[in-house]
Amino acid sequence: MLRLYFFIGLMCLVKSDTHETCPSFTRLSFHSAVVGTGLNVKLMLYTRRNRTCAQAVNSTFLGNLNMTKKTTFIIHGFRPTGSPPVWMEDLVQGLLDVEDMNVIVVDWNRGATTIIYSHASSKTRKVAVVLKAFIDQMLVQGASLDDIYMIGVSLGAHIAGFVGKMYNGQLGRITGLDPAGPLFNGRPPEDRLDPGDAQFVDVIHSDIDALGYKEPLGNIDFYPNGGLDQPGCPKTILGGLQYFKCDHQRSVYLYLSSLRENCSITAYPCDSYRDYRNGKCINCGIPQKESCPLLGYYADNWKEYLKQKDPPMTKAFFDTAEKEPYCMYHYFVDIITWNKNIRRGSITIKLRDKAGNITESKINHEPAVFQKYHQVSLLARFNQDLDKVATISLVFSTGSIIGPRYKLRVLRMKLRSLAHPERPQLCRYDLVLMENTETVFQPILCPKLLM
Repeated sequence: MLRLYFFIGLMCLVKSDTHETCPSFTRLSFHSAVVGTGLNVKLMLYTRRNRTCAQAVNSTFLGNLNMTKKTTFIIHGFRPTGSPPVWMEDLVQGLLDVEDMNVIVVDWNRGATTIIYSHASSKTRKVAVVLKAFIDQMLVQGASLDDIYMIGVSLGAHIAGFVGKMYNGQLGRITGLDPAGPLFNGRPPEDRLDPGDAQFVDVIHSDIDALGYKEPLGNIDFYPNGGLDQPGCPKTILGGLQYFKCDHQRSVYLYLSSLRENCSITAYPCDSYRDYRNGKCINCGIPQKESCPLLGYYADNWKEYLKQKDPPMTKAFFDTAEKEPYCMYHYFVDIITWNKNIRRGSITIKLRDKAGNITESKINHEPAVFQKYHQVSLLARFNQDLDKVATISLVFSTGSIIGPRYKLRVLRMKLRSLAHPERPQLCRYDLVLMENTETVFQPILCPKLLM
């Protein structure tokens, strides 16, 4: 009997793709990448009824696809080693957790697996043609273009764009996760993802100086940490393969965080990352009744608002923590000084609650300018949200290693939460900050007049 079970299990492993009991993502070797692979597109359907065992579908067999529900396609990008994407299963399960939908994994690993990037990129339009044939059959069976959502990663983002163009922009939504830059940067709209490719296009740019696309490609384009170096990613080639792909992949992990209940990343529409860091865009540029856009799955909450803009496009910036779930919590630190002379420098602020939890923000992206009796409002970003702050500490630094140590005479400091504006604002008066020396104090509630 044991031998029989072993034989059945072995047969499941060696069955061809079309007859697999539970189809799985194509797994290829680095050897395949060296010799190259011909294109073969494999579609795998997951639903809440079959979350762990996919059903192979194609344009002649739609399987258990429910035409009345949303259908989300996940399209991966370049695969230089032939391995399956490490994030794929989490993305499938995360989507099924938030909504009862059809999820279709578009496996074009045979085609994307090659060490020659241009060979993979040249196959993107052919993948789009295969998806068009499948969607055509969905429409015949009663599906609506409004309910079709495509999530494309890297080259996959442009594939989604090509599909959208074939339907004259009538697809419900496209999300581009760090759309590929090489061979696409500077290309005209017909040769890449474009805001007109769906009713709503949102894009996360996490590696604009290397593998990603720099310019806006959607109705809303999110630039985490300015779209450049992502916190927690290796800064040098000593980080190995992660040095090359960590920033690029961060877009996927940020999207994944939006599918979890413990983190909703708020972004701030702004002309530039510098303006965002300088606290110039924290009200989203809209009436307070509108909440700021959320990154990821719920970004389309801003769809109707953006439709009113001409053109219906915006860029949004935010910062993240180094590790999952990546959320940062924004506060304003308002400082009025009474030094006779102008002081320039940075502020480090540390918050501590009664339980001993500590969170810190270094506001040092550029020197703040403190003038007598002028209020300076600094945007502080913390990776923990402490409900009740027991103590605050401040450190002032001019960044000078030699020369005199300066003092910053603070007439009033005020701390106010952007995420929770209903919370009491905290103040402290008459402080003298010695340069590079931590000053710890207990805050008091600000008079309501100041709020």
